[in-house]
Parts: sequence; structure tokens; C-alpha cells
Amino acid sequence: MIRTATPDDIPVLHALVRELAAYEKALDEVVASEAQLREALFGDRPAAYAHVATADDDGDGEVIGFALWFLNFSTWRGVHGIYLEDLYVRPDRRGGGHGRALLAELARICVERGYGRLEWSVLDWNAPSIAFYESLGARPQDEWTVYRLTDGALARLGAGGAEA
Repeated sequence: MIRTATPDDIPVLHALVRELAAYEKALDEVVASEAQLREALFGDRPAAYAHVATADDDGDGEVIGFALWFLNFSTWRGVHGIYLEDLYVRPDRRGGGHGRALLAELARICVERGYGRLEWSVLDWNAPSIAFYESLGARPQDEWTVYRLTDGALARLGAGGAEA
């Protein structure tokens, strides 16, 4: 049911990313191409990793979900962790254990490699996902606020200034 993504999965991964963005009401923000995903996951210096959920137990069937992740690092713990960038299972396939299996695979990797944490973000309006995550024992990190630089602000700061 869960396997490591391969280069042949790029078209379906790209489609699933777009489906996730539509679900999150942000499809207009997706600019990533299949070529960019291929480079990030399978290029000379992969910076991200992906696992897919398939419709069958042997992993050869239709891809119906994915987890895309990368390594982070905790200075306090002194070890890597996994940051789950995206977890998505097609709506008509939810409830079949695929999301749980994807998270369990990432947890298994953490344990096997001695990583100290598995973490991710969830939109505050996404009550079904929040309930699912909490049922697994995950807890919100309410004391932290995520900040992000993009587009013009990122370019300005990168050019040496932070003026608005």
C-alpha cells in the first residue's frame, strides 16, 4: 500500500499536488512544474523525498495519495527530523488507512534513523485533518507562529535590504 516514489510517479505526484492545492483553496498559488518536482526528488542533489499510497497492497496499483517530506534539524535535540510538507489522499479513497500508513512509514523512518521528530503544519480550518492527527497522538504547537518570505519581500531581503 505504501512505497517510495519513483521518477515514473512524477506526473501523478504533480496532479496530486494540484488537487491538494485546490482542496486548500490555493490552486492559483501552484507554480511548480513536473520538471521541478523531478529535480527536487530525483536530481543530482535531492532535497525532498516522497512516498506514495497505492490502491493495492503490493504497491503496483493506482497512486491515490502521497507524502512529500524533507529533513530538518533540531539544535536542541542535536539530530535530524522529518518535516512533512504535504500529505494528501484523494477524497474518494479516504478512510481506508492510507493517510495513517503514510504517516506510519515516516514515523518508522524517524525511529530507524534516530530522528527526533516528525512535524508538519495544518490549516486551522481543516477540522477533519486536525482530528485525524490528534487521534494518532500528534499535538499542536500553538506557541509557535510560522513566518514566511516570498516573492518581492524575499527578493528585496536577498538583495540586501528589508524595506517594504
